[in-house]
Amino acid sequence: MRTKITSILLIATLVAILPTLHANASSMPDAPAENLEFNLTGAGATFPFPLIDLWRVEYKNVYDNVNLNYQSIGSGGGIKQHIEKTVNFAASDKPMSESERELAKGTLHIPESIGGVVVVYNIPEVPNKGLKLTANTVSKIFLGEITKWNDPAITAENSGLNLPDKDIVTAHRSDGSGTTFIFTDYLSTVSPTWDEQIGKGKSVPWPTGLAAAGNEGVAGIVKSTEYAIGYIELAYAFQTGMSYASIQNADKTAFVEPTLDSISAASSGVADTLPAAEDSWVDVSLVNAPGSKSYPIASFTYLLVYDDLKPVTKNKDQAKAIIHMIYWMITDGQEFSSSLLYVPLADKVIELGKQGLSKVTYGGEKLWDYKAAASSGSLEIPKWIRDNAKWWSEGLISDQDYINGLQFLIKEGILKV
Repeated sequence: MRTKITSILLIATLVAILPTLHANASSMPDAPAENLEFNLTGAGATFPFPLIDLWRVEYKNVYDNVNLNYQSIGSGGGIKQHIEKTVNFAASDKPMSESERELAKGTLHIPESIGGVVVVYNIPEVPNKGLKLTANTVSKIFLGEITKWNDPAITAENSGLNLPDKDIVTAHRSDGSGTTFIFTDYLSTVSPTWDEQIGKGKSVPWPTGLAAAGNEGVAGIVKSTEYAIGYIELAYAFQTGMSYASIQNADKTAFVEPTLDSISAASSGVADTLPAAEDSWVDVSLVNAPGSKSYPIASFTYLLVYDDLKPVTKNKDQAKAIIHMIYWMITDGQEFSSSLLYVPLADKVIELGKQGLSKVTYGGEKLWDYKAAASSGSLEIPKWIRDNAKWWSEGLISDQDYINGLQFLIKEGILKV
């Protein structure tokens, strides 16, 4: 009976707001033309690859005539292909430098998600998540100044662990990598020595260690080499079941495990200071953010798209399909972020992305008039409304909670009685 009543209430709600929904259709970019097949290409960062690959699958479930081929070749390779205009869009964890922006004029930075870089290790004597490392210790390990696992600097913060008298083997990326940029941005921030001698970048002159391409390459070295340590993206570490360390926060008050909450804490408050999509993002950084609960090695990851898609697409229909897919990634696609340990974008960051996409044209012809749509006063059904109905029908919330939700809809003018 409850399910039947739920259905009636949902139908009533949908009928009541149908004019609103109809008006809102124009607030989104046009969906890919149903009578055409679209093969879209992207390349770049390995950092967001698990999420982009999930988006590829979920988007095709809704728009089965769109095929996305994303090559996970590293941020450096993605920026290179973007500059050479050999892909429809690129992805990078490192904002483009001023010199790169000069070579790819008209590039928009569209934040797609927020993730964390973790320090993974293979110490048979130490359990998963058991290791704690300070910023000073991490930098000295990768500088080659700390060479043994039982070094006093490590044992001082890990008194309960059986740290062996074994040589440390470091692993790093061999390819141009946004993950490397994030990690070396952190090292440069916390260590003056690292900043002076090595610096930050997609590729740096590592003082020591073994090198491999991609997150999978570094993970492979660490997994197959006892007493190794390296850095990879959190989702990849989680999916492969690797051990990773808790890192001391910027306040030096706690050792913080990389989680959705701690990475989200690192990004809180940043949205108000972000540049527009068409401006330079070179100074945007989330590493070593203040706060007792902030994980210190976090970053935005970006989609790079030209403000005129004509040089990188076959026709206007393909250009419109790209805009729609990216719009979906930064809106509906965000609901898949948490399952892979990426932090969904804040509403203000999504708004920046929408404004950026509204600037994209095809040979100067606007593809989506977001400004007009945004000023139309149209409303969308919030996800919590749909969830409330589902939860009530399943007995997970009370009748009064559900009624309170309906009363809110009436008060806000979303549900017309």
